[in-house]
Amino acid sequence: MKKAIFTLAIGDNPMYRAALKSFERYAEKVGADLVVSDRLHYKIHIENPKYSASPAWPEKLYTAELLKQYDRVLYLDADIMVTPWARDIFEEYQDLETVYMFDEGPYTDRTIPVGEINAAFDAVESWPQTDGHYSYYNFGMFLISKECPLFELATLEGMQQVCNTVKFYDQTYVNYVIQKNKIKNQGVDAAFNRMDLLGNEDYRKADFIHYAGRGYRIKCPSREIRYVDDYCQMYGDTLTPAEIKQLKLDAWNLYTANLKRKSGVPQGLLNFIGKPTLGRKWLK
Repeated sequence: MKKAIFTLAIGDNPMYRAALKSFERYAEKVGADLVVSDRLHYKIHIENPKYSASPAWPEKLYTAELLKQYDRVLYLDADIMVTPWARDIFEEYQDLETVYMFDEGPYTDRTIPVGEINAAFDAVESWPQTDGHYSYYNFGMFLISKECPLFELATLEGMQQVCNTVKFYDQTYVNYVIQKNKIKNQGVDAAFNRMDLLGNEDYRKADFIHYAGRGYRIKCPSREIRYVDDYCQMYGDTLTPAEIKQLKLDAWNLYTANLKRKSGVPQGLLNFIGKPTLGRKWLK
């Protein structure tokens, strides 16, 4: 069976570089090819969106092309880290007609996006609920096989219709397609998409750690710095001291560059002020 791990990584973000290294190691472990999109294959028109909306989000539709070459595809966002001890997800979840994702619905209220997508299209009559919370899959990780029709039914045109009006438009749209078409679906163990909405305790023990949103900052100035710091701890035996130093420095410089853009304070001044205090902890 031919397997692929697919991700989108555009730009020289140190978090992405570390993520790809963890994906490469996992791909070798589970016998999969790593496929990285470093450019966008789909063009979507976003204009005055109601919510934050990225033109990169439709890139996950490229999974349809990969399923012409591969039997099974695991998609991972580039802000996910696969830990060295991660279990083989292909072995854990083997039904080929089922799409597997993490159901975040029981942990956070997704009433708004579900309501918006139902208003945009022919509404799902009985959207599954657990304890009053809508089932709602996080689209940052999914495992799918040729036999599952999700990416035959999910289209760029569908995303275009809702990208300016629906919260988390790609994710919400795919949830809608699953429920409307009664596609076989199953929630995975949270350890295969460990998000900080589950809290910070023991998150480093997971198989796949997802640094979306605040990304486990825990008194850390940015999620990229947190990611790189965790990566250097988990994969330290594969890195030289020089590589660790450079990764941490690049993450710090990205943080101050973003801070400069938001505040207008020169980056050199931010480094001068920050490195002797806050930076000392993260750059050591």
